[in-house]
Amino acid sequence: MKALFDVHAFWSRKGIFNYLLLPLSLLFAAAVSLRRTLYRTGFLNSGHPGVPLIVAGNITVGGSGKTPFVIWLVQWLESQGRTPGVVSRGYGRSDRAVRCVDADSTPAEVGDEPLLIHVKTGVPVAVGADRLAAARQLRSQYPEVDVIVSDDGLQHYRMRRDLELVLADARNLFGNGWLLPAGPLREPVARLKDADALILSRRDETASSIKSSVPVFSVKHVAAGFRNLADGSRTEFLPVSAGKEILAVTGIARPDNFFALLKSMQVSHIPRAFPDHYPFTARDFPGDATVVMTEKDAVKCQSFAGPDWWVLELKAIPVAGFEEWLAEELAAL
Repeated sequence: MKALFDVHAFWSRKGIFNYLLLPLSLLFAAAVSLRRTLYRTGFLNSGHPGVPLIVAGNITVGGSGKTPFVIWLVQWLESQGRTPGVVSRGYGRSDRAVRCVDADSTPAEVGDEPLLIHVKTGVPVAVGADRLAAARQLRSQYPEVDVIVSDDGLQHYRMRRDLELVLADARNLFGNGWLLPAGPLREPVARLKDADALILSRRDETASSIKSSVPVFSVKHVAAGFRNLADGSRTEFLPVSAGKEILAVTGIARPDNFFALLKSMQVSHIPRAFPDHYPFTARDFPGDATVVMTEKDAVKCQSFAGPDWWVLELKAIPVAGFEEWLAEELAAL
């Protein structure tokens, strides 16, 4: 299934249809500004979970490399002697209720990204449309948690935060610079001045050339090998049986990033892009192809995976200086 309309390409330009949508963007901008003002002035109630809260979010829609970064951040916090937990909305869930992720949770119940974070890190994860309620539930159920990472939630102002890390895809950055629906922005670019740092993902070089009123750092995403989805075995190179095609299947916001990474690894494949957060079933896959997918997709396919299905595992690596800066910020919280 290939999307007939590339929304990210649409949001990267200022064409006639973008201009036609601009009045709606201006209305959206007014609503965003009013909502934030109501929280900042106390007209709308907000609260704090009682332990340091780090938000890793974005001002654009989708595809900023946030989930691999959150996984790295949680593991880094553990290396610093902290006991982190994670809260998330759990996009695509079947309900809005607050609940903690456990070993028996399904993507339909908790969302694919929260489940992946829990599986990869083992730390407590709570999901809910009300992230503040999720954070309080997390602390109630896991009182040992002494720092919380919010997976997304930059615009969830009901939840007061101590540190804001804004992620952006360095190759797309902020698109045409316009707000939804004429552009990809959830908030104006000027919102960055109130954040603590801008984190550029999918950028190999340093970020010194980016002009910003806050510190700018880069995070590389590197391949960490392939894992067999059926038996859990790992290998550095994707095994290929003679005469079999490799089907690269994904349902992420920016599928071309996944396909380009496979190409850079010399993996010849047939690309199959589905909508972001797509709820895969066995019917979406042919019977005999070698299948490779992302970790986010894999948590939805574990129960019906074939013997020749593989997951490309990624590892986030921050540039030099970021860990030192983060340690200083954490100590000051």
